[in-house]
Amino acid sequence: MSDLVTVILAAGKGTRMKSSLPKVLHKAGGKSIVEQVLTAAKGAGAKRQIVVTGFGGEQVRAALSGQAEFVTQEEQLGTGHAVRMTEGLLQEEKGTIMVLCGDTPLLTSSLLKKLYEAHVENHAKATVLTAVMPDATGYGRIIRQADGSVEKIVEHKDATEAERAIHEVNSGIYCFDAKALFSSLAQVTNDNAQGEYYLPDVLGILQKQGEKIWAVAADDYEETLGVNSRSQLAKAEHILRQRKNEALMAEGVSIIDPATTFIDSDVKIGRDTVIYPMTYLESGTEIGEHCEIGPSVRIQNTKIGNFVTGQFLYAHDAVVDDHVKLGQFVHLRPGTHICEGVKIDNFIEVKNSTIGKGSKLPHLSYIGDCDMGENVNMGCGTITVNYDGKTKFRTTIGNNAFVGCNSNLVAPVTVEDGAYIAAGSTITQTVPKDTLAVARARQKNIPGWVDKRKR
Repeated sequence: MSDLVTVILAAGKGTRMKSSLPKVLHKAGGKSIVEQVLTAAKGAGAKRQIVVTGFGGEQVRAALSGQAEFVTQEEQLGTGHAVRMTEGLLQEEKGTIMVLCGDTPLLTSSLLKKLYEAHVENHAKATVLTAVMPDATGYGRIIRQADGSVEKIVEHKDATEAERAIHEVNSGIYCFDAKALFSSLAQVTNDNAQGEYYLPDVLGILQKQGEKIWAVAADDYEETLGVNSRSQLAKAEHILRQRKNEALMAEGVSIIDPATTFIDSDVKIGRDTVIYPMTYLESGTEIGEHCEIGPSVRIQNTKIGNFVTGQFLYAHDAVVDDHVKLGQFVHLRPGTHICEGVKIDNFIEVKNSTIGKGSKLPHLSYIGDCDMGENVNMGCGTITVNYDGKTKFRTTIGNNAFVGCNSNLVAPVTVEDGAYIAAGSTITQTVPKDTLAVARARQKNIPGWVDKRKR
C-alpha cells in the first residue's frame, strides 16, 4: 500500500482573477482546478489528501466535501507556514508527503507517480518537481550536482548569467520525508522582506544536514503551469480539452473538428461514435458506441446508449437508451428517460417523463410529467397540460395509444392501452382501452357571414 500523503495549498485569494470566488474553485475541464489536482494525486496513489484553506475556506470545504481532509491557514504567512498547519493531522505519518499547489490543474497522475517513485528509489529526504521552460524568466533555477542531485535553487534575481542560461526551474511541487519535513519546518524563519515562512527554505536546511535532495523533470513543462489569471485559466481549459480529445480519438472515437469540440475531463464515449463540431459534452455525461452526436449539441450529466443520433439539441440530467433518434431543437430536461427505439423529431421538449420503447414524438410538442407506454404516437402539437398554477400533475398513456394532432391532455389524466384521441381534442377524463375520444366543439358554418361583415 502506498505511504503517499498529499498536502494541497489552496488558501490564496488569487487577486489577479478579480473574482469573489476562491481561485481554486474556478473550473477547467469541467472540474474546479483544485479538484483536477486532487484527481491527479488520487490516481498517483495518495492514501490521504489534506487541503489547506484560507480565503473562501467555507466555499472550498463545501465544494470538496468527502474528497479530502482540511486545515485552515488563518493568516497567509507563506507556503512553509501553510504546510505547518497540517502537522497536527500528519504528525504520526512516517512515509512521504507530497506538497501540491491547488492552482495547477494540468498535473497528471503519471507525472506525480513518477515524482513519488523517484523520491523513494533515490532515498531522498526531499525531491523537487522541475520543468524545462522555454522562457525561464522569473523562475528559480535548478542547479544540479554531477550525480543529478540538487546542489541549490537560485532565484532569478540572484542568478549569474551562466545560471540564468539554465532553463530547468522549480515548479513549487515537492516530495518530503514526513519526519524530515516537520523537523525542518520548525527551523524555518520569516527573516525576509515579506515576513513569510517559505517552504523552499526546508531544502537548504536539509542540505546543511547532509541529506540528499533530488529532482525530477516533467516531460512537458505545461503540466506544471499554474493558474493566476483568467487568461491562464483559458489556456489550462484549452490544454485539458486538447488532452481529452486526443485520448478519446486514441480509444476509437471520431471527432470531426477537435478545435470546436468541448469535452469535459470525466466524459465517457464508446468507440465508433462520431462527434461533430460545436458539441459541448459536460461533466457526468456518458455516450455509448456507434452514436452520431452533433453538430451544435450541449449535453450535461446525461447517459446515452448505443446507436443514438442527435443534432442541434440540449439534454441535461436525462437518460437515453439505445437506437434513439433525436431531431433538431429537442430539449431533454431533468428526470427524462427516453427508452429504446424512440423517435423524436423537431421542436420537442420533454421534462420528468418516461417515453416508452418505440414511441414517436413527431414535432412541436411539450411532454411534461408523463408516463408513456410503448409504441405510442403523439401527434404534432400535442401538449401534456401538467400545471394548474399551483401543483404539477402527471399524465399516463398506455401502450399503442394514438394521440391526434393539436391535442391537450389535462393532467391528472389517463389514456389507456390502444386508445385513440381525435385531433384537436382537450382530454380531461380517462380514455378507456381501445376507445376513440373526441373532445372538441362541433363545427358550425354560417353562410353569408363574411359578406355581412364586409358591409
